[in-house]
Amino acid sequence: MTDTLLAGFNDTTLDSQRAFRAALDALSRPGRVITMPDLLPDGAPAPLMPATAALALALFDYETPVWLDETADTPAVRDWLRFHCGCPLVADRAQARFALLAGAHGSPGTMAGFDTGTDAYPDRSATLIWQVDSLSEGRAYRLAGPGIAQEESLKTNSLYAGFDSDWQKNAKLFPRGLDLFLVAGDRLAGLPRTVTIKRVEG
Repeated sequence: MTDTLLAGFNDTTLDSQRAFRAALDALSRPGRVITMPDLLPDGAPAPLMPATAALALALFDYETPVWLDETADTPAVRDWLRFHCGCPLVADRAQARFALLAGAHGSPGTMAGFDTGTDAYPDRSATLIWQVDSLSEGRAYRLAGPGIAQEESLKTNSLYAGFDSDWQKNAKLFPRGLDLFLVAGDRLAGLPRTVTIKRVEG
């Protein structure tokens, strides 16, 4: 274990509930940027952002295998997750219920290989927590679907070209498919599998 292990929530029960409510709010209002409450007194182990760490503490447990990308897979992160969440860390992304993607931008194939569930058990699919540079600047995307009254827009400069096309393929798998949280600092936006995304040109 690393020499310095950062703390988790001050109040495990109440803070976990607050983070969980923020996650539900983000998924129920797709594309709407939500600010995660400041719940981590010592911050998060690098390279995890505050909202990423809070989501992990609220959502991960001993029954949720977690996959880390190259950037997130550090001794400090692994020790912190094992100590505070008790989650098993897996090398095979197909076994993961959650994935932490901390590398910048991603590329075609970033979402490939994760479990999309089955028609009988769509809830067994993976949820991706993807760190981005910004949720207010960059390419604009137009979102539509359940939870969106008319349209919602989202800006980020950290999704690879063709992401919207890959996401449309994911949406067509419904009721199977991946769910996604985009995180920038203490802010997050939820993209459930039911939402369609189209890049706005220009």
